[in-house]
Amino acid sequence: MKKDAHPEYKRTSASCACGNVLEVGSTKENIKVEICAKCHPFFTGKQKLVDTAGRVDRFRKKYSGFDALAESKK
Repeated sequence: MKKDAHPEYKRTSASCACGNVLEVGSTKENIKVEICAKCHPFFTGKQKLVDTAGRVDRFRKKYSGFDALAESKK
């Protein structure tokens, strides 16, 4: 095997936005993640709806008259 061909593998911490810190092995140091098993809806059983900048409302407003327009063309 070639010398110095592989990156150094070391113990480091991965911190989540919820505050959970995990000790993991990685080639990078101090990993930051947005979601982990402690706060993910699949594991917690709680659903969290994130509507960034009202995207759902803008979609509904944009296509609110679409059904009425399609029916009037028939």
